[in-house]
Amino acid sequence: MHSEWDDAHTDHTIRPTRPAPAGLAESEADWQQRLRQAPGGRLLADNAMTRTLAGGGPIHLMHTTSALDAIRTSGRLYSSSGCLVAALYCTPLTPQPAGLRPHNLGAYLLETKPHTRTLVFEITPDGPVPPKGIDYLRLGRIHLRTHLRQHSFLTGAEDTQLRQAAVNGIHAAAPFMDALVANASGKRTPVAAFINHLSTAVQDFPFLGYLYFEVLSEYLMLHSTTAETRACAEAGELNNRLYKRLAHTAVQGMDQLFDLSRFHPGHDDMVQLIEGIEPALGPGAAGYTRDRLSHLFTAVSLDPSQDAAVFSFRNTDFDTLAVAAPSLLGQALFREMRKSGRYPQLYLAFEQAKALEAWDYWNTSGIPTPFNGFMPKGEIGINPAYPASACRVWTAEVCERGLLHPVEELKLTPVPRLADLDMTAMRRDSMGRPAGHLRPAQPGVRR
Repeated sequence: MHSEWDDAHTDHTIRPTRPAPAGLAESEADWQQRLRQAPGGRLLADNAMTRTLAGGGPIHLMHTTSALDAIRTSGRLYSSSGCLVAALYCTPLTPQPAGLRPHNLGAYLLETKPHTRTLVFEITPDGPVPPKGIDYLRLGRIHLRTHLRQHSFLTGAEDTQLRQAAVNGIHAAAPFMDALVANASGKRTPVAAFINHLSTAVQDFPFLGYLYFEVLSEYLMLHSTTAETRACAEAGELNNRLYKRLAHTAVQGMDQLFDLSRFHPGHDDMVQLIEGIEPALGPGAAGYTRDRLSHLFTAVSLDPSQDAAVFSFRNTDFDTLAVAAPSLLGQALFREMRKSGRYPQLYLAFEQAKALEAWDYWNTSGIPTPFNGFMPKGEIGINPAYPASACRVWTAEVCERGLLHPVEELKLTPVPRLADLDMTAMRRDSMGRPAGHLRPAQPGVRR
């Protein structure tokens, strides 16, 4: 079990050693070297957040919530599922003489979430924290194993329907998936046709939208050279505003529900989006997306026992995919399950099972504050089950200089249990607030 969680975590400070399918034109190590050579590439291995973790001292984090009253009443903090799997979603703070400076991601949240209140956490770990971040794009094997273990919560008809829907989605996108694998093995296709095919395939297989967005976000954050990005880099931070602009410009209503299955711009629209953010990056965006997404999809989706040069997704069944492409099948099952009418009732049965494993892995690995490891961009959380760290929390106010100042210390206990679905980002009202915000509920969930 821990080997799967190891595979789902990335340490950008060391040379990657994951096994990969045969036939790839470039290895993960090749790509990591290429990423590090980008203008912002040094921030992958050396950034303010991971330096703080490695220092072993107090870690200051910011969390926004719309459930402060419920937090006061319950005295408990719950986490939720999402890109951090089972951690309380936060962003870093840097202590300064005049106050706590938010990471640029935190500053963005303070500007764009006026309906929330801000909490400040001080986590004192028992030693240096390993710079290993969770990569949600690599959770597919865990999704699949959880389904196979927990499918007794489904009726036979539900299980059959869910499995068939996952396979059907893969079959619908199989021509493009085969093109991805071919590109990853060195058989390059024209970039405009590739991006347009990708745009169509996302609508058949939503997980591709997540890959598409993350690749473009990576491209922007690592290659941007604007004054804004340079200022972030001087503070040891990747510029999160770049991908926020990308998402909100590409998809109407993304500020209400951040749903990357809706991210599927065609070639011309994608180039226009990138040029609108940073004109100099437009010409290289399509080629980068083709090469990076093809490699990433293949490395993440196929089992190392497979050969990318000859593999095809056409005419595959559930059992074949479970062996040859277990991670891709798991991602398909996970997303089909979330569309199920009974998912609100089954949410804890499936997601709490993953949470228990994540907490066990983090505890064993000495990780009280897991972060989003696809890129160390400042999405960091609190492991509510970690037994060997002290946690203090205050309400906070923002001064005219944009610094945070603790106001009232709260007596709160992080609890190793996921919050109910109504309080998570998957269920929001027309104002962008968690749908459960009007009634007492479990507080302290992800934005």
